[in-house]
Amino acid sequence: MRGVKGRFVRFTVTALLTAVLTIAGVGLATPAHAAPAQLYTTAQWYNTAQNSFSNGDIGGGLGSLDALLREDPNDSDALALQAMWADYSGDLIKKYDSLNRLGPRRGQVEYALGQIMAASLTPPNPFPSIQGGNTAIVVLGYGLLPDGSLRPELVSRLNSAAVQALTAPFSPIIVTGGAPKNGLTEAAAMQGYLISRGIPADRIHPEHRAGSTVENAIFSTRLARSLGANSAALVTSANHIRRATADFNIAGLPVIGAMSTLDEIITQLPPVPRANQRGMYIDASRVLGLPAAR
Repeated sequence: MRGVKGRFVRFTVTALLTAVLTIAGVGLATPAHAAPAQLYTTAQWYNTAQNSFSNGDIGGGLGSLDALLREDPNDSDALALQAMWADYSGDLIKKYDSLNRLGPRRGQVEYALGQIMAASLTPPNPFPSIQGGNTAIVVLGYGLLPDGSLRPELVSRLNSAAVQALTAPFSPIIVTGGAPKNGLTEAAAMQGYLISRGIPADRIHPEHRAGSTVENAIFSTRLARSLGANSAALVTSANHIRRATADFNIAGLPVIGAMSTLDEIITQLPPVPRANQRGMYIDASRVLGLPAAR
């Protein structure tokens, strides 16, 4: 009886202390092992996770996915995202736990992660490559000036593309980029520039909708296939070539040649540090069709 009475007294004191602190607005700390209260729907947890990843808060994003998966353990979007960002953060246990639960999409996610790694390690190449007619030359756009004229960065890309076009005379050329300025899309301005440099107009196929590298990859892949091309030789800036290469490979148009501009090429030769790969992971998730929001 004495033991029971002692426990009762301790319980009463604890209860009274909790009540006093609650009234005072202080509250007691929740044990670390306690599950957090369910405040969001799964869609809200998903959106919170994506926002965290976009803002660089990888731990917060993974925590939101954990909360989502407690509610819906088979959510394939959440599992795919968790596998990708666990890979980025180096949490191999969480990565493989997610992959093992992912099902048919596992192969897509593993392929995407492999492409990010390969692109991060491959230095940019300023030289053209010899390609046949089944390989499209794809030139990525860069924002136009307000009057619709070309920025110097885009001129550099197009000059490199003209060299690649001479080296691969049977390859169709895709110029990709939307974002119109003064009534002119990036693709239209690029097409005009290449024609003025002597490239036959019937070789150049504009893609006018893309507003990002992800859309460059998705829309250009569709256009290349419609032209009978099953691979790509990319042309873009040295500081952009790795991200673009990963996006196109993940989109399903294998990159077998990638010619970069000479701008900043020296600084881009070392492998991409993990901290600088975040944009590649974001792009890869979007190419895979994982929505930014639900």
